Amino acid sequence: MLTAQFLYGGAGLVLFALGLWSFLVHEPLLRKIIALNITGAGVFHVLIAIAYRGDAAPPDPVPHALVLTGIVVAVSATALALMLGGRLQDAEEEDRRR
Repeated sequence: MLTAQFLYGGAGLVLFALGLWSFLVHEPLLRKIIALNITGAGVFHVLIAIAYRGDAAPPDPVPHALVLTGIVVAVSATALALMLGGRLQDAEEEDRRR
């Protein structure tokens, strides 16, 4: 039987695998950053699937709190990585001009 828990968990595993594969295969930094974000989204899906405890019981709040915290950290880390990647690209272009 296909339930929401299995759907979220399965989608999370697929996203994690695709993100990891993309991170290992692609060379450009921007693609690697996007791949890490996809991997993180997969982890978030799995945590949401783990939080489900059945129809009669409320979901576990700890995985939900971890997902919310993880989203904030992922956005901050992505912004930092994009900023550092931009500076790295600028430094490489400056070195080529010399």
